[in-house]
Amino acid sequence: MDYKELDVWKHARGLVKLVYLLTQSFPKEELYGLSNQIRRSSVSVPSNIAEGIGRKSNKETIQFLFIAKGSLNEVETQLYLSFDLEYISEIELKEILEKLISCRKLLNGFINYYKKL
Repeated sequence: MDYKELDVWKHARGLVKLVYLLTQSFPKEELYGLSNQIRRSSVSVPSNIAEGIGRKSNKETIQFLFIAKGSLNEVETQLYLSFDLEYISEIELKEILEKLISCRKLLNGFINYYKKL
């Protein structure tokens, strides 16, 4: 299976792009703080999906998919913190959370698929 053809991986890449675009407007003092952390967490999602697909067993694959799911939860929390700190607007938060929720649904479905194999 080629991970680059997976919708879940493509959606996760799209989320990374949105996170990077959104964090460009964060205050400069957050460059090594929240901005860096949310970027690293978002990058972890498609990276762990790709790594999981490259594993030998379904059990290992599922483990990496759960790591990706945990990273999605991190991104979600960091987005709420960004909103709380007034780095992003309510509209921006809502828009990016829609993408995140879409990624989560695809990832949950992919995990369920692998559990049945």
